[in-house]
Amino acid sequence: MAKSQRYIEIMDTTLRDGEQTSGVSFSASEKLTIAQLLLTEVKVDRIEVASARVSEGEFDAVKKITKWAKAKGLLNKVEVLTFVDGDVSIHWMQQAGAKVMNLLTKGSLNHLTHQLKKKPEQHFAEIADVIKRARKKGIECNVYLEDWSNGMRHSRDYVFQYLDFLSTQPVKRIMLPDTLGILIPSEVFEFVSETVKRYPGIHFDFHGHNDYDLGTANVLEAVKAGAHGLHLTVNGMGERAGNAALASSIAVLDDFMPQVKLSVVEKSLYSVSKLVETFSGFRIPVNKPVVGENVFTQTAGIHADGDKKNKLYFSDLMPERFGRQRKYALGKTSGKANIENNLQQLGILLSDEDLKKVTQRIIELGDRKEVLTQADLPYIISDILDGNALEAKVTIENYVLTHSKDLNPSVTLKICVNGEVFEEHAQGDGQYDAFMNALKKVYKQKKIELPQLTDYAVRIPPGGKSDALCETIITWSQNNRDFKTRGLDSDQTVAAIKATLKMLNTLQPQ
Repeated sequence: MAKSQRYIEIMDTTLRDGEQTSGVSFSASEKLTIAQLLLTEVKVDRIEVASARVSEGEFDAVKKITKWAKAKGLLNKVEVLTFVDGDVSIHWMQQAGAKVMNLLTKGSLNHLTHQLKKKPEQHFAEIADVIKRARKKGIECNVYLEDWSNGMRHSRDYVFQYLDFLSTQPVKRIMLPDTLGILIPSEVFEFVSETVKRYPGIHFDFHGHNDYDLGTANVLEAVKAGAHGLHLTVNGMGERAGNAALASSIAVLDDFMPQVKLSVVEKSLYSVSKLVETFSGFRIPVNKPVVGENVFTQTAGIHADGDKKNKLYFSDLMPERFGRQRKYALGKTSGKANIENNLQQLGILLSDEDLKKVTQRIIELGDRKEVLTQADLPYIISDILDGNALEAKVTIENYVLTHSKDLNPSVTLKICVNGEVFEEHAQGDGQYDAFMNALKKVYKQKKIELPQLTDYAVRIPPGGKSDALCETIITWSQNNRDFKTRGLDSDQTVAAIKATLKMLNTLQPQ
């Protein structure tokens, strides 16, 4: 670490504050797995894993984590939220095997007066008693100043009176939470700066919430102001709008604060994000910075073209830093360059004419709000190349498919066969069956017997989106010869109609 750099501790509180996300509850085994990943792979400095006295499940989870951490020499990195309750929380921690407590106290006069209904001196005396008891049991103490942000806004004299008292106590860290996520960046800088300058020998952590979507910005300002540590959560989990997000905060600090040093491994941020998403059921928005599925995906064709020519739309926020890859989405704004980038990744080379056809098909699907992936691309190409081999002597001019309650599905079909237009209506057991019945009426007039349908299969591209494309493969039999035709569309019946149209053009004399 360069002499000019100062070290910033990262404390992850996903397993404590993050678990307060509405509807989220981790099992003991899930908590252990997340704790292990955070400390050994992501390499955060500390983890806050539970609140004391909450439940048997919390107790079992903490015991599992502390047992593992002790065996790995990491027990001092595992912390538990405790309360000003004499020996009660301390006894809970001893039974759970924890050695570091984060004592929850009142950081604003408003909370002290209206929630505890106590005077500052009484609160301080009770805190001193808990700290003394914990120290006797070999438990290290950090102290939270709950509602510190409102305290600095409305009762600053009380906050400094309290900090004067804490400066006389054997505590390792003092934690400054923006409990309700009310601060703007300029206030964070002002409040943290004043606090750090006034107490230069104390380690201060900043604990930000995201109620105004300012969590990451406030983290940056806290570090600029001299904070020594930060509290973050995976995926920004937490009460209400959540806490400052781990991945976003690390990326911002790494890129815009070269004067600080962090221990966190960027390449592990995405994997822990996905694990926590799976265990919590708390879905990550696709546009969430760093870990969202779409944040390294270019959709606009002009962007793909610029990337191809000179990486014109690249920034320092490169996906490889986080163990991810840049993608080029397929949609109505994709453009030729975007599709070419995808083809290059697949090792596929197309003629200009075929590339134009593929581009047009993707634009058409995009206009219908279909979501395409790279995995869909070979199917589109195959469908287009397959169609290129046929001369379209039969064209479907129009059709209406109907499906109503208590009525048989029906089709009205308008079709052109060798320049002759026919229109027929038929019903069937399903929409495609109705389509085939109408088609048989047309070909009966032409005195042409259609092949027999012997198999009908539908599949989606592996890795593709089920609502984007499906491929219908129909096997036909005629004159002791079996052959297959394929159709591709977002609608299964339409895909089957396209496969049938290929069959009709295959039958026509050249």
